[in-house]
Amino acid sequence: MEEEPVTGPLPVPARPAGPRPARRPNLAAVVLLALVVSGCSVRLSSDPYTGGPGQHATQVEPDSFSSGSTIVSAFQTARIFDGGAMNIGWARSGDAGATWSHGFLPGITTVEGGIFSRVSDPAVAYDARHGTWLISSLGLFDTSGGGVLGSGMLVSRSTNGGTTWGNPVRVATAGFGNAGSNLDKNWIACDNTPTSPFYGRCYVEWDDNGDGNRLKMSTSADGGVTWGPARNTADNATGLGGQPVVQPDGTVIVPSANANATSLISFTSTNGGASWNSSVTVSSIAEHGVAGGLRTLPLPSAEVDGAGRVYVAWQDCRFRAGCTSNDIVMSTSDDGLTWTSPQRIPIDAVTSTVDHFIPGLGVDVLTSSTSAHLALTYYFYPETSCTAVTCRLFVGAVTSVDGGQTWSARRQLEGPMELGWLADTSQGRMVGDYISTSFANGTAHPVYARAQAPSGGLFNEWVATSNVGLGATADVGAAAVGPDVAVSGSDHDRSTTPAARR
Repeated sequence: MEEEPVTGPLPVPARPAGPRPARRPNLAAVVLLALVVSGCSVRLSSDPYTGGPGQHATQVEPDSFSSGSTIVSAFQTARIFDGGAMNIGWARSGDAGATWSHGFLPGITTVEGGIFSRVSDPAVAYDARHGTWLISSLGLFDTSGGGVLGSGMLVSRSTNGGTTWGNPVRVATAGFGNAGSNLDKNWIACDNTPTSPFYGRCYVEWDDNGDGNRLKMSTSADGGVTWGPARNTADNATGLGGQPVVQPDGTVIVPSANANATSLISFTSTNGGASWNSSVTVSSIAEHGVAGGLRTLPLPSAEVDGAGRVYVAWQDCRFRAGCTSNDIVMSTSDDGLTWTSPQRIPIDAVTSTVDHFIPGLGVDVLTSSTSAHLALTYYFYPETSCTAVTCRLFVGAVTSVDGGQTWSARRQLEGPMELGWLADTSQGRMVGDYISTSFANGTAHPVYARAQAPSGGLFNEWVATSNVGLGATADVGAAAVGPDVAVSGSDHDRSTTPAARR
């Protein structure tokens, strides 16, 4: 059953009693030029808040998107242990990553004049037809029983190139006469091909955890000012972590994990989101449980190239005897209905002890097919069998100039990091359920959370990018994909529906 179109302002509950958490005065500046904080990275932002429920100073779970020489990223700021964060931060570069400005979204949480207790799951898109940048997020309320309710599917808009942002627009709500709903894990994408019959249409995806993780889609045709009703797929598919992408002909393809993250599925729309087709299976998932209690889930990272080929990557142990560690694997499709068999991205040998996880895949939309430029950023442990005390976390990256047929040697971007340096959550220490890589002017810019040892009773975790970007290269002796043979299944059970991932 479809929900009614969403119109009008959000209902405003009473604001919680007590003072609002403050910002640290010395961190409140809106503009931050690129600051190299190590040999590899640029700090994009910092947690400016004090007090409240957040773990200071932390920033986690970044997404990014690029258009021309502009890159916009969004991320959780002041992570809260049992879900969400005190606000969403943003960082923006108008010169392909040479310099950056940053700030924090207004009107969502109480720390910036909004009504929500917390916010989570930022995702970024650009609507070229309307010249509007969009950040999708999930507004959360604390419940009287001590839980957290996913209450507002929100979109914040910028009409001046991502330099300032308005109060959020409501896409969908729960808890306002919509009993039983509990929204989760949103994403956003727009149709930016002028020849598409649906040019300028944008799509928000999420799931309703209160309805068994039922997948939902809503559509806007006016730059995100208004949004249509939430629609299910034809088979009422359930899932988690879907990421819509749009082909040049206007077809929308949405890869997603299924509701218990044991397989990847995909569904499509060919009529601008008026309806959504039944889901198909992309692949089963064979996942190694990442050591040390780090928060991870085999969610997809999806991108599309200039010709419409869709690429989806996830962490998977099928090519490792005994499922001893994860590789990053990838499948592709030209129509969202049929998908190639998963292939291992050959970062390390299958006999190595390296564990790879939390991929952020980027594709240059100015390239395509067998000449498509790809960049993959990911986290890894050199030793898969480490413990919460001994694990050392790194950020790595590889690139391809032939659509993923061959890949460069691994580049280490960050590390080592200790797990105790990371924000703590009810589902493990956290850098993010996802990270991101975006191309600008032919160069890939990864965006990820990094950390140093806590100081003065505060964490020291922030969002960073590479200080030089990643030029897509084919190194001498680049490793080819395959012909690896699947030998393992998951080494742990995900047969029950996971808790909401906020």
